[in-house]
Amino acid sequence: MSTLCRRCLLREAFPADYEKYVLSQLSRIPPAAKAAEESYQARLNACRACGQLSNGTCMGCGCLVELKAAFKKEKCPFKKW
Repeated sequence: MSTLCRRCLLREAFPADYEKYVLSQLSRIPPAAKAAEESYQARLNACRACGQLSNGTCMGCGCLVELKAAFKKEKCPFKKW
């Protein structure tokens, strides 16, 4: 059983799951749909600072933030990015 990790991304809370699932999904995003690396990192930093992040999941919309933040057209449900 894992401990609830507030303000942790999946890669920090569950590195094996991140490697197995998230990295493979990120590699499948078409370049035209992908956020620029600088934007992606800024989005992740905003998520880390948000009280709605738990174990890499946004408690507002239920997404894995490391995936949602990678898409150029996605938006934060709390308008943080």
